Amino acid sequence: MRRIICLSTLLALPLLAPSGAAHADSASAFEGTVQPMATGEDVYHHVCQGCHMPDGRGAVGASARFPALAGNARLQVSAYPIYVIMNGYGGMPWFSEMLTDQQIAGVVGYIRTHFGNNYTDPVTPADVTPQRPAIPPKEIY
Repeated sequence: MRRIICLSTLLALPLLAPSGAAHADSASAFEGTVQPMATGEDVYHHVCQGCHMPDGRGAVGASARFPALAGNARLQVSAYPIYVIMNGYGGMPWFSEMLTDQQIAGVVGYIRTHFGNNYTDPVTPADVTPQRPAIPPKEIY
């Protein structure tokens, strides 16, 4: 009887395996093209809102503080958020290696005109380029 059960189990195993190729070298189950981050809003939703929250109000918890962008007077001068995004600040990582000048200009423009902020002077890639670090920042442990 045990032989029949073992044999039945071994014969049924291939039926339980998922169809399709396995992707052991994949970091996620996602397949296909990555959504482009063409606008500042796209960059905010894909990169920033995980910490600063969808409403830009920031968050506190798990021994971390993510500052609010909503109503933030530090955004008045565009050079400040450009610098912080490029080089990081406090616990925030730098994004100078990940984002283009166009993407940084777009997201800075987005956060300066949303979440109760009304800083409408335009931010362009030409404003970002001079602040790009020649050598990327290094993590200090």
